[in-house]
Amino acid sequence: MRYLLIGRGRMGRLIQETAQAAGDEIQASFGRNNLDRLGQLGRVADVVIDFSRPETLPEIVSYVRRTGTPLLSGTTGFTPVQMAQVEALGAYAPVLWAANFSLGMAVLYRALREISGVLKPDFDVELVETHHNQKEDAPSGSARLLLEAIDPRHEQPLNYGREGATGKRPKGEIGVHALRGGTVAGTHTVHFFGPDEELSFTHRATSRQIFVNGALHMARMLPGKPNGVYDLQKILFGE
Repeated sequence: MRYLLIGRGRMGRLIQETAQAAGDEIQASFGRNNLDRLGQLGRVADVVIDFSRPETLPEIVSYVRRTGTPLLSGTTGFTPVQMAQVEALGAYAPVLWAANFSLGMAVLYRALREISGVLKPDFDVELVETHHNQKEDAPSGSARLLLEAIDPRHEQPLNYGREGATGKRPKGEIGVHALRGGTVAGTHTVHFFGPDEELSFTHRATSRQIFVNGALHMARMLPGKPNGVYDLQKILFGE
């Protein structure tokens, strides 16, 4: 496989090392200092892999529209408008975006989607996510993904932390809490607090390698797919 890599942070470097160790080729890699060179390239790779920042999106959109190269993106922090721009690229190429490429997170998403409707009428829901002290967005993209599974219609109010005399907890509210510190790769816990019982789901990443392995596995599946927008649920569970 041949890749164009956008993003030279820790994830980008690890993707490059892992791909090359597997015999794949990195045709070019781009960071903030040389991203303008992307516009000078034609279609030279099988897949564009993007683990960068939202501000790189205009260059990526232009390139995919011009070349039709499949896009796999794990960039988080997109605004709704930017996310719509990513999805619109499905008219030009197969596009896969995910906030988290681990298999375990994909299964947790599906489990929450199945059970949340049963529990929410009588249980309070709290989501806590923890990441390293270099992460720049909060809550994490993975936390937002889990919120989509819990409340796909966006009917429940979100409370991003509490301070002061907040009064009693409103029924139906979802508490969202972001912890930052050290070198934590990523931990997400969803608590369902019910009358006299509690059910919790935790996904814990012990290194970024699980995200890299999942991203490269999915990248190998994109070439040859019809144009369109894909997610892990569609690919893993045939939806």
